[in-house]
Amino acid sequence: MVVGVPTTDGHGVTGLWDPTGTGVLRLPSGRLVRGRGLRRPLPEGPAPAFAVHLLGKRPPEVPWEARWLRWPDFRLPSSHEEARAVLGEVWARAADERVEVACGGGRGRTGTALACLAVLDGVPPERAVDFVRRNYDRRAVETLWQKRYVLRFADGR
Repeated sequence: MVVGVPTTDGHGVTGLWDPTGTGVLRLPSGRLVRGRGLRRPLPEGPAPAFAVHLLGKRPPEVPWEARWLRWPDFRLPSSHEEARAVLGEVWARAADERVEVACGGGRGRTGTALACLAVLDGVPPERAVDFVRRNYDRRAVETLWQKRYVLRFADGR
C-alpha cells in the first residue's frame, strides 16, 4: 500500500493526500484521489501536484500542473479516447502524487471520472458507481448516460 509515502516530483517533496481530507477517495489499491467542485473554495491543506479539470470550456490557470478534459456539464467527455488516456494518467500518478479531479460542482463529471478510476483500480464496472457514492459523495454520477459510460469504460467504449 502506498498511502502516506512522501515522494519527490522534481519541485520538492509532494507526499500524498490526507486520507481523511475533504473529497479524498481511497481506491482499493490504496491510491488517493481528491475530487472537488471548482465553484467551491479550494480545500485547506496542500495543493495538488496534478489536476484534471472536466469542463465544457477552458478553465482558468492554476499554479500547479493541470490538464483540461473537455467534458460539458451533465454529458460525457468530448473524446472518449482522450478521457481514457487522461484518466489512465490520473490513476498512475495517484500512486505517488497528490492528484485531483474536478468539475464545476464536483459530483456528476467528477463522480463519473472517479468511478472510471475505480474500474481501472479493479472495481467491477457494475459496482463502481456505488463504490464512489459510498466513499466519495452519495449523489455522485448524476445522469443515466454517466452511469452507462462507467459500465462501458472497461471495454473502451
